[in-house]
Amino acid sequence: MKNTQKIKRIHLPINDQDIPVILGIVSSDQDYKLTLKLNKKLSISLKNADPADVNENDGKTNQFSRFSCTVAGNDTVYQLISNRTDKSFLINKLKNIDYLLLITDAGRSLSYDKIMTSIREIDSVSGVFKISFESISKDKNIGLLF
Repeated sequence: MKNTQKIKRIHLPINDQDIPVILGIVSSDQDYKLTLKLNKKLSISLKNADPADVNENDGKTNQFSRFSCTVAGNDTVYQLISNRTDKSFLINKLKNIDYLLLITDAGRSLSYDKIMTSIREIDSVSGVFKISFESISKDKNIGLLF
């Protein structure tokens, strides 16, 4: 006899404060160079963190570099994640984007337009785009961003 267990699904409500603002950055710099420039320009302290590991269908594992920092005063979390490694992409819909900057601001006190303007001033950055969460929410790797 087969023992069948019921699968219990739990739906967790997501509010706007749980979803980070996602900025796509197009840059010719290596990840560590861009991190140094972002730290200086935005007065933050991004540090190397565990990479995002993605297991592909062929059994290959791709690693996407990740840098992170938390600003203590206002509980703001910054994460810079590479969107490409070799010929693979973390978010396939965003093949023209090199890096994703995720900003989780619990108090919603930041001006994202000012942040985008500051990033655009970096010489090696050729574009900064605000990416809507809804546009990439169906991607299989979106869970790695949180």
